[in-house]
Amino acid sequence: MFWRNSVRVKQTLFVLLFVAILTACGGNDVPEVAAPTVVPSHTPPPSATPIPTLSTPLALLILPSDLDKETSDLYQKTVYDLALASGFRFQVRNGITPEDLADPTLKVVIALPPDPGVANYAPTAPNVQFLAVNIPNLTAGANISVLAPNTQVELPAFLAGYTLAMMVEEFKIGMLYPEGEPNAQAALNAFSNGMRYYCGLCEGIYFDPVTYPAILGIPASEDPAKFGGYANVLINDQDVSGLYIFPSIASDDFLSYVGTQGVYLVGVSRPEPRPGGWLMTISPDTIKAIQTAWPQLIAGQGGQNVQSPLGIADVDTGVLTEAKLRLVRETLDALIAGRILPSNP
Repeated sequence: MFWRNSVRVKQTLFVLLFVAILTACGGNDVPEVAAPTVVPSHTPPPSATPIPTLSTPLALLILPSDLDKETSDLYQKTVYDLALASGFRFQVRNGITPEDLADPTLKVVIALPPDPGVANYAPTAPNVQFLAVNIPNLTAGANISVLAPNTQVELPAFLAGYTLAMMVEEFKIGMLYPEGEPNAQAALNAFSNGMRYYCGLCEGIYFDPVTYPAILGIPASEDPAKFGGYANVLINDQDVSGLYIFPSIASDDFLSYVGTQGVYLVGVSRPEPRPGGWLMTISPDTIKAIQTAWPQLIAGQGGQNVQSPLGIADVDTGVLTEAKLRLVRETLDALIAGRILPSNP
């Protein structure tokens, strides 16, 4: 009996020991942790530039073959950039042919003078929008839009007065104008306002019997060969050091002569070669005008009269420094935006 109890006790101890060993082994197990769910990030590749095909809309730029390279490159880059951004093809020609107009993908033609025949070709291609850039004797209508030269007289006169007053000591500036010219009086007023916008009362350090800006009219009957004498009156007798000449009398020969007299000049069209003392040209910015007209052209909206905004070119950076030029550009921007009124600044 005792032996049986002893066996049972041993069996019980053995079972307990076995369970203890199993429990100890299980206690060392590391619980399994699920790996974090990773959501892969996906950066879409940049959109590819569409590859033009023969069915892609086409824009033609018509340039004269003798256009100087710098100007030609500027027009080509401008229209190329516009075409690329709009998904158009772009080609350059020196003229238009019936074969060009027969292309069903042709949508826009931008033409510079001499006139390649816009008025004759436009009616034969009603689905093509034509933009004539500074081509005379063309009227906007139907699918012809016209970019005309800027005919404003007040803005360039105001800016000329402002710039010359900035550059000339004692504000000794002047203007020549044609007597009897309808717009000349408005330009005279704007020129004077431009000067005073820069210098206020424009009081010099020394007393001067001459009131600036000094102005002088040239009779309509005067021989253009004698215009130099009128300039000399302002330069020599009234000590003018900066001169603005009204555009209708500012011939290349006249400007070139005045450029030999040691004064600063600002004008709306620069002769070639560049006259002495030429500070800058206040000219129509046809590039901006083309950029402005483009959305309507590709939308099929014709018959636009596009006005070229004024821009600044031919700057003599050795005289008109970067800081001064920045002031001039800011003033021009304010004039164009209407924040400055040239007739009453």
